[in-house]
Amino acid sequence: MDLTQPTPENVSYMITEIKEKLRMVNVDAMKAENFSTSKYEDLHYIYKMVMKRETITPNEMQAIVAELGSLRG
Repeated sequence: MDLTQPTPENVSYMITEIKEKLRMVNVDAMKAENFSTSKYEDLHYIYKMVMKRETITPNEMQAIVAELGSLRG
């Protein structure tokens, strides 16, 4: 998958992958349709950071979720 292009499909893919990696319980809070391609670069950065990590601490998870929350809308 070519994630260099800011498409709605890529946004959806990255949000799904982040939710699975973080094992998020409240997945409804992170619906892909709540994210715009206008903040694609920020989302792509978070995606790459999350995917390369083996483990994520609870504090890191909280910070990632907060950052994703700021990208919604």
